[in-house]
This record gives sequence, structure tokens and C-alpha cells, in this order.
Amino acid sequence: MLFILRPLAWVNTHVLRLGRQISVVALGLMVVVILTQVFFRYVLNNALAWPDEAARFLMLWMVGLMAPSAMRWSGFVAIDTLPSALPRRPALVLTAVLLAMSLGVLLVAVQHGYAHTFGFGGRFDSSSLRVPLEWVGLEGFKLKLRYMYGSLLTCVVLLISVTVELILRTVLDLVAPDADQPSKDELEMMMGAD
Repeated sequence: MLFILRPLAWVNTHVLRLGRQISVVALGLMVVVILTQVFFRYVLNNALAWPDEAARFLMLWMVGLMAPSAMRWSGFVAIDTLPSALPRRPALVLTAVLLAMSLGVLLVAVQHGYAHTFGFGGRFDSSSLRVPLEWVGLEGFKLKLRYMYGSLLTCVVLLISVTVELILRTVLDLVAPDADQPSKDELEMMMGAD
């Protein structure tokens, strides 16, 4: 199992780190967009059409790229009274069962995310987000909603990868507690701290 866990943990570490960096940029852009809307609406008394949708677009991608990191480092809200009250092995079994159930839900969610992104709804244009290319002599265009919906699909795929890693770690803790698992924190430190 270690021969699967090691490369998966390495890939997750790199991809999630990139996702966090993109999320930081998305958060900064979201603040700029919202402040732009506030300035135009309340100072110039001329509300713009695009900032609300642009902020929502950035927020969805920020969440979609941060949620897998939160899951990997137990950053989600959790009720852990029962696992912490159980002895080590039953707690690990319970954790493995809960992770397997999560994986089942995520596998269904990836089908919905794919259908939503590449299906009927994804073909529509955004109501207000437009890429202005007139300044370079090209015709501008409205963004397709699939670029917004793609955040769900990306999030679910990354969550599946993290869940598989966590299941492998939990099963290894059960069957070979002395196995030399790659530490999530050590992988991060080898790459350099965020």
C-alpha cells in the first residue's frame, strides 16, 4: 500500500499547494472587485453589472481549491466525540468507514459536477461576465457558465484524491501501524512552507 500512498501523497501535496496559492490570489481579486463595486455604487452612484458575478466566480474557485486542503489537514468542522472515546483500533475502523462513505458520496458528486459543467447548463453565457478584447482589435465575448461550474467538478475530484489518501493512511495505521508513512507535514516542509 505504501507504493500507492507515497506517490499519491506527493501529488496531493503539490496540487493542493498550488490550489492554495491560486485561492489566495482569488481572495485578493475578490476583495478588489467588491471594493470596486462599493466605490462605483456609493461614491459615483453608478453600480456596475459585473462585480457581483465576478466575486461569486472567484469565491467558488477559492472554495473549490481550498476545501481539499482543509479536508487533508482536518480543517472541516467535525464531531469527534465518539472516535476520541473509542480505543485506537475501533476509532481507526470508524474513521475508515466514514471515509469510505465520504468517497461514495464524492463519486456520485463527480458525476453531477461533470454533468453540470459540460451539460446543458454549462453551455449558457454568463449574464454579466465578459472578456473585453476590443482593446487589442478582437471581439469580446461572455464567459460560459461552465467555467464557474467547473469549480465544483475540480473540488470534488481533488476531494476524491485526498479521501483516497486518507483511506490508505487509515488502513495502513490499522494493518501496519509501524509502516513508514510519508507525513503530510514533512511533505509540505520538503517543498518549503506556504
